[in-house]
Amino acid sequence: MSLKKAVLRGCGAYLPEKTLSNDDLAKMVDTSDAWISERTGIRERHVAADGERTSDLAVEAARAALTAAGMGAGDIDLIIVATATPDLTFPSTAAIVQGKLGVRQGAAFDIQAVCTGFVYALATAEKFLASGQHSRALVIGAETFSRILDWTDRTTCVLFGDGAGAFVLEAVEERAAAGRGVLGSELRCDGSMVDLLYVDGGVSATQTTGHLRMQGNKVFREAVTRISQAMETVVEKAGMAMDDIDWFVPHQANQRIIQGVVRKLGLRTEQVISTIASHGNTSAASIPLAYCAGVEDGRIREGDMVLFEGMGGGLTWGAALMRA
Repeated sequence: MSLKKAVLRGCGAYLPEKTLSNDDLAKMVDTSDAWISERTGIRERHVAADGERTSDLAVEAARAALTAAGMGAGDIDLIIVATATPDLTFPSTAAIVQGKLGVRQGAAFDIQAVCTGFVYALATAEKFLASGQHSRALVIGAETFSRILDWTDRTTCVLFGDGAGAFVLEAVEERAAAGRGVLGSELRCDGSMVDLLYVDGGVSATQTTGHLRMQGNKVFREAVTRISQAMETVVEKAGMAMDDIDWFVPHQANQRIIQGVVRKLGLRTEQVISTIASHGNTSAASIPLAYCAGVEDGRIREGDMVLFEGMGGGLTWGAALMRA
């Protein structure tokens, strides 16, 4: 069985209609637009409507991606949803998405790596497609983080938003791919730091949903070094250099973290696709949402070299390299 490349055929994005500005948050907790924007780069975020579930956001993004790819439900035989905010304990949100899309073949499952989730999901899908086990995959990052926030905690509730982004990947023979596709990934986790970013509830522990808790300063100190190392590793393994990168699409956690990585690796600010100002941190959805924004406005084009990174609870972190 010859190895294949997982080539991106289309992307799609969905953001809930409701927005919550920094000024809106200032009416809820002791904060201000200046305090939030100066520390994070965030000015507003989208929030899911009552009754709007993670699967609903995922389906909208998936439909947009399928349209962009010129494909339908019958073309997909693998669905991977990266999410830390599933509809239900089980079945997986991916199974729910599969049913709503009318996909009747293949496999569907979730990946839980919090804000690194989309990088983990992209790497996983690439392995299934490269091996020939599956032909076309929907890789989705979808979150309703508004459901796990403590809206009295100004250190966390100002950071996160809701949304979904999706990629359609197709297995293509290496020669026909002409250099396009996912070129590599680097996935990491250090479980000794689970207390830096977590939710204080869960089925086995408390039988409650719980709220997000974060030691922000400690996460920040870990972020730049670990993210940069993963990015350097994946680029080196692909036999390339940072000078070969056209676009950097980071997890949209904090503008200062993104700037720190750019400085450390010698990238240029104009290479960064940043949506944090209008989206906030949408966890596993942030990378595909940012990528789709870059495609929509014409910056990212077929053949461009794109570098992704993420870091989240676990702590998990990782990077992936793809030629669009």
